[in-house]
Amino acid sequence: MPCVADWLNNPFSIVQGIFAQNVPNSDWEKKVTEYFKEKLKENNATNWVPSLNDVPVHYLKPNSLVKFRCMVQDMFDPEFYMGVYETVDPNTNARVLHFGKYRDVAECGPQQEIDLNSSQTVTSERQTFYCVPVPGESAWVKEISFLTGQARVSPSTSYTPSRHKRSYEEDEDMDLHPSKQKDHQCGRAYGSGGDIHGCVEPKRLETEASVGHHLISPNCSPPLDLNFPLPGEKGPACLVKVYESWDSFKVNDVLEVYGILSVDPVLSIVNNEESSALDPMECMDTAEEQRVHSPPASLVPRIHVILAQKLQHINPLLPACLNEEESKTFVSNFMSELSPVRAELLGFLTHALLGDSLAAEYLILHLISTVYARRDVLPLGKFTVNLSGCPRNSIFTEHIYRIIQQLVPASYRLQMTIENMNHSRFIPHKDYAANRLVSGVLQLASNTSLVVDETQLEQGQLDTTGVHNVTALGNLITWQKVDYDFSYHQMEFPCNINVLITSEGRSLLPSDCQVHLQPQIIPPNMEEYMNSLLTAVLPSVLNKFRIYLSLLRLLDYSISDEVTKAVEEDFVEMRKNDPESITADDLHRTLLVARFLSLSAGQTTLSRERWLRAKQLEALRKARLQQQKCVNGNEL
Repeated sequence: MPCVADWLNNPFSIVQGIFAQNVPNSDWEKKVTEYFKEKLKENNATNWVPSLNDVPVHYLKPNSLVKFRCMVQDMFDPEFYMGVYETVDPNTNARVLHFGKYRDVAECGPQQEIDLNSSQTVTSERQTFYCVPVPGESAWVKEISFLTGQARVSPSTSYTPSRHKRSYEEDEDMDLHPSKQKDHQCGRAYGSGGDIHGCVEPKRLETEASVGHHLISPNCSPPLDLNFPLPGEKGPACLVKVYESWDSFKVNDVLEVYGILSVDPVLSIVNNEESSALDPMECMDTAEEQRVHSPPASLVPRIHVILAQKLQHINPLLPACLNEEESKTFVSNFMSELSPVRAELLGFLTHALLGDSLAAEYLILHLISTVYARRDVLPLGKFTVNLSGCPRNSIFTEHIYRIIQQLVPASYRLQMTIENMNHSRFIPHKDYAANRLVSGVLQLASNTSLVVDETQLEQGQLDTTGVHNVTALGNLITWQKVDYDFSYHQMEFPCNINVLITSEGRSLLPSDCQVHLQPQIIPPNMEEYMNSLLTAVLPSVLNKFRIYLSLLRLLDYSISDEVTKAVEEDFVEMRKNDPESITADDLHRTLLVARFLSLSAGQTTLSRERWLRAKQLEALRKARLQQQKCVNGNEL
């Protein structure tokens, strides 16, 4: 049986073995998938696989098995490739069948040519996703994922590249000046008429059946934009080649893919040389499209997917799938100690919110909220909180965001300044010249926490872009959707983003719930006070907070018929007593508060006790708003 080093370091040897045993049956593809699926189930084997999230691409062995945790930023058009092809030796006329799956370039040995007219050739189809690291992924997620993987890495997976410690910048320089590497490559990839020329290394031919790819002159092309949705993001972007069930994935899905890493420099060279030999009239792709869809492999590596799965969450402290038997044990063990964890988290957030325990309660409810269903266009479960009463132009809101960043797996702080509103790109749009979706700040993965800091807003004029951006933010909050701009039309992309708005007065943006901050503590040194909060929390306690918030978002919840009837009767009674102030919106909000209050206590059904507590919290919140309104003499 193959050892770990074989299927990790040289997965092609496994694929070749299965292919040779099963050809010409088409079952070989299914058997390859099953083989790797079984291997990855053994003894936490997923942790042995090197991750592109943790290891720079130039430290990974080419054609080895890798994994990548990513978001689908764009989907390119399907492409054709030679799934099976035949080579022939001109001297002996010996013929050999090869597989083209999981490859960017076809391999053939010395003295062999690819018979492009062979009846054995099978043309297949694959889909290419442009994937980026999860936008706004927290540093603690990266760190824990890295340590978990490193703890079990097999020594046999280590790879020392000949180009020791070469950086992305050096890689880019080599790719932009391919003449520097031509000494190490074949003189030509193929000649006129499809003849394969002699070469010291085994000769390779690009397996994509669509010819006509070309790159514009590297010396005059601008730097490659990796198209990350958020500014300042780092990490690799990858072209992920998917071979089956690609219809089950969509843009903005978060995936973990396992596949074969392809960083072959011949891709850049072949495409560049092809461009000089092709008639521009025969080329369907524009130069800009070719540049975006076939970037240098050292900058944008390819992963040929063997296994891919959608992720329910990206918290490395939780089991990936909560439906498995082992995961159920983890959940039940954690739920048994939920009450003290909630109490500690409430105390921690109360201190962060300057002693305001009511605001801390609502912040917990906000952080575990999620869109659980959609009724027509209405997203059910969204709970956008407007935390008003925040000090203006203070570092308080920045530190609140840093604390949230330490608790949730992915987040982003949007500073709502006139400058940002007018000049930032919020809405993704289609670039038809490059045939790609250009990302925007609101292209975020599900369950991302978006903190909108309105305390930064000053007087000024919003231009057309600014108005569109504010409208897009409002639509995101109200409908949990972003309308991507396709020039001739708009396309709705539903989302599930937790939005917290910090403001001085009532926010300009819509919200589900306004909580006015009432500080009980005024620290003389705000920065020192906030920093001491995080340093005082033990890492083990912080990890419990992280598990608590992620886990409760994934729990099911229901209301029994008996409780539903009691709530309806209670609402009718409330309307009798005060018909002016109790509306249908109030009922909806109180039910939401009751839902998340129950879940925060680990209860998956609504009890009478939790309903009364929800009513009490809402009464306190409204009384505070009314009090503030009387003090200021105007509407909050």
